[in-house]
Amino acid sequence: MLTRYKTLRKQAHKEIVIKKSRFIGYGKPVESEEEAIAFIEEIKKLNWNATHNCSAYMIGERDEIQKQSDDGEPSGTAGKPILEVIKNQGLKNVVIVVTRYFGGIMLGAGGLIRAYTDGAVAATEAAEAITQVLHREVIVDVDYTWYGKLENELHGRGVRVGGTDFTDRVVVTCLPEAPEAERFAAWMTDLTQGQAVISLGEERYFIEGE
Repeated sequence: MLTRYKTLRKQAHKEIVIKKSRFIGYGKPVESEEEAIAFIEEIKKLNWNATHNCSAYMIGERDEIQKQSDDGEPSGTAGKPILEVIKNQGLKNVVIVVTRYFGGIMLGAGGLIRAYTDGAVAATEAAEAITQVLHREVIVDVDYTWYGKLENELHGRGVRVGGTDFTDRVVVTCLPEAPEAERFAAWMTDLTQGQAVISLGEERYFIEGE
């Protein structure tokens, strides 16, 4: 799994007007090609009377899946510019559809490339680019006598905590960034003078800064 990657926060859209043509950029984070294709079809149904519904998506840890569609626009003037926006912004696992309602003024090849680029940028602005950071659970099981010191240290260092269970002992689920998990576990052992029972749990993503 990637330790961090940039993607979109949510599904969203934004409309811009260029020489009387309406361009609506739709963006969405996706986990699979099937999900991307389904979203494109959903937008096509929503805008069934549009002149064009052009799209691109890029999926995979190494961007293995990259597809684009000009949907009737001159070759290379729509799908490719949309895909280039995804690449230039460093986004992963996203799909973008730019819908065009023709306004009667021809834009030419250069104008189309700029318009679809702007439409794709509008989509990413609306859907908000975020960075997902991989964290790993470090489960710290300690006696109550250690809890005050542990809590102070975690708070002081700004460590993400997934939850705390109070039974006959205290079990704190800490969430350091994944590459630091083993080093963090060693620090917990030192902090509690070897009195804590420590185990590593599952990995999960959190949005950077939140």
